[in-house]
Amino acid sequence: MRIMLACCAGMSTSLVVSKMQEAAKEQGKDYKIWAVEQGQIQEELGNFDVLLLGPQVRHILRKVTKIVGDQAPIAVIDPVAYGTCNGAKVLEQAENLAKK
Repeated sequence: MRIMLACCAGMSTSLVVSKMQEAAKEQGKDYKIWAVEQGQIQEELGNFDVLLLGPQVRHILRKVTKIVGDQAPIAVIDPVAYGTCNGAKVLEQAENLAKK
């Protein structure tokens, strides 16, 4: 699975990405997980299976949903999991989203 995270500058999600990568590795899952700045979402279309937005950019959810359409599911990362850098919890959120 290819999981892309997007936030203001792609920086604040980098720690969450590394925690998610650790959790996936511990679970024996070979996922591609990376972060981008919100302005790069359109150029990444087709490269991700799930898109998670950082809580600080939740206001762009409607706009991003129009851009992505039905190409991939989108959600805002759970703020508590994000704030505590709980990679396993964010990974679980992405997996649940992909199942829908």
